[in-house]
Amino acid sequence: MSLIFLRCLAIATVTLLLDQASKWLALSNLQMGIPEYVLPFLNWFLLFNPGAAFSFLAQGTGWQRWFFTALGLAACTYIVILLRKHQEDRLLCVALSLILGGALGNVLDRLMYGAVVDFIDMHYANWHWPAFNVADSAICIGAVLIIFGELHKSFGKSPQSH
Repeated sequence: MSLIFLRCLAIATVTLLLDQASKWLALSNLQMGIPEYVLPFLNWFLLFNPGAAFSFLAQGTGWQRWFFTALGLAACTYIVILLRKHQEDRLLCVALSLILGGALGNVLDRLMYGAVVDFIDMHYANWHWPAFNVADSAICIGAVLIIFGELHKSFGKSPQSH
């Protein structure tokens, strides 16, 4: 294994550990469904999300637990393949590593609890963003980095190369 690949796995591992530690703290210190004030725009608000992003399919009968677990594991496998293939693209590798660590964190939740542990509640006035966690944040940051990297590649080319 190359040093770059090992660094990618280290980033994913640190992301996974930070996610799981933060969820453990939330589960240990927060009461389900009761907001805890942090800042004027931020509460801790513990809940379990059996669905996907924005509680998509959360009202399912339980099948979604295994569907999203399998989907997450398939995505993780594909990400590892991409990491091995694209080691020369450092920004892509960091982005994929964040996504990998986040995806593993949410898969682990589904296996342990049957749902993803969410506890971060961002809001403005009475408008609340759907609750999320460190894994979700890592996945979003990774996605933004991929988009940024691809846009940078596209706009960095000369007009003749299009």
